[in-house]
Amino acid sequence: MNIVLATNNPSKAEHIKSQFAKLPIELRTLQECGITEEPVENGKTLEENALIKAKFAWERTGKCSIADDTGIFIDALGGAPGIHSGRFAGVGKTIEEGQAFVIEKMKDVKEQDRSAVFRTVAVVFEADGTHSVFRGEAHGRLLTEPATKPQPKMPYSAIFVPDGSFKTWAEMTDEERNKISHRGKAFKQVADFLKKEVIK
Repeated sequence: MNIVLATNNPSKAEHIKSQFAKLPIELRTLQECGITEEPVENGKTLEENALIKAKFAWERTGKCSIADDTGIFIDALGGAPGIHSGRFAGVGKTIEEGQAFVIEKMKDVKEQDRSAVFRTVAVVFEADGTHSVFRGEAHGRLLTEPATKPQPKMPYSAIFVPDGSFKTWAEMTDEERNKISHRGKAFKQVADFLKKEVIK
């Protein structure tokens, strides 16, 4: 069964595809489907943006489509950047510039106040036009400097350490990350849903 993954983010695609490795499906990104345009993410919530992306892929392929939207909510910054996580440092910035921007914003925040939570909302848009929503979150803290090189298009991956771990997301294997991450939790629910309701 072919399912469209509404993203062109290589790191995200790798993480998500590993979640479905044991299912009888072929998960293809927008680029792998020959779609070069990008959806306009103008929603006001993670759920709205995930739905926009999933519907965008469905409208162009007619196939069951999956999308997610993810944000980091930093307590010391009043919950920012939230849905603006990917563009927090400004449009067109590199991953390293985005990472440096957050580090600078947090430079005067004490260790005990560096808490944050990653939230993911995933949407499955089925071929018949119905959709289902799934959620996951991971609490943790932000480092004062990167532990390693950030993953492509993921400026927070080398400075966020989830609760119960000593590793940042960027230092983990896909297997380690999928067990505890916000995206891993959301897409575990998606995989269970697909096995039960979609895959024939």
